[in-house]
Amino acid sequence: MTLSIQNISKSYGTNLALNGFTATLDAGIYALLGPNGSGKSTLMNILTDNLKADSGEILCDNENILDMGTRFREKLGFMPQYPGLYPNFTVERFMWYMAALKGLSKAEAVQQIPDILSAVELDDVIKRKISALSGGMKQRLTLAQAVLGDPQVLILDEPTAGLDPKQRIAIRNYISQIAFNKIVLIATHVVSDIEFIAKEIILLKKGVIVDHAPPKILTEKINGQVWLVPCTDSEVQTMQDQFRVTNITRNANTGEILLRVLADTPPTHQAKIVSPTLEDYYLYVFGNTDTQ
Repeated sequence: MTLSIQNISKSYGTNLALNGFTATLDAGIYALLGPNGSGKSTLMNILTDNLKADSGEILCDNENILDMGTRFREKLGFMPQYPGLYPNFTVERFMWYMAALKGLSKAEAVQQIPDILSAVELDDVIKRKISALSGGMKQRLTLAQAVLGDPQVLILDEPTAGLDPKQRIAIRNYISQIAFNKIVLIATHVVSDIEFIAKEIILLKKGVIVDHAPPKILTEKINGQVWLVPCTDSEVQTMQDQFRVTNITRNANTGEILLRVLADTPPTHQAKIVSPTLEDYYLYVFGNTDTQ
């Protein structure tokens, strides 16, 4: 399957949320990275037909998804950032309800629901009401309903928000495992969640794609521009004023402070060049803040 997004634009009043977004997606994981307000959620809502674009079109195997109607929605799994759950439903009842909405047979639901709930670590709370779940559990339940029915296109908006490190790794591995024959589009602020599983990264700023490439290609663009710089406590603020500092750590043994710095040339004579990460590149493109 191929999903072709062609010149999608969307405005809210005078605010241009998406400006000519164009990309072609086939099987694999794609990550949407960008500051708040960059257009990520707008794009996802257009892809899932929850929002109408002002212009442009989206083709699934060369057919407009609006013309396909339910035939496209049957191929689609969506995990919204702010889901509407049913607080009085139990986890199990909610999954069966979603299975019915998706048109799954009883046999399909019986086969899929236990496996999915086990994969997202909710199999021990199937009789618990959704109102009694923690934020992280609700997040995992929202992912569970998205993958129910084995959709060919999976749209995930902040899938690991509110999860602890162990759960993040488990969910990341699960997404990677099920993505081999699917188009998976993930919007996230957590760069580490997608650095090693994404086929391609799409960087979005003010509704415009500013870069689009595999992670390795992106990080190679700043080879020779990431430095590890030792300094004293009194020098930290000066370094932050002069350079883009992406991380600050302290050596537990010596007490020495180490700054991770983006710069074209060595920031100090003690600076040592290090290999860039995707997070370094994100900060290189967008700066130290997640605002516009």
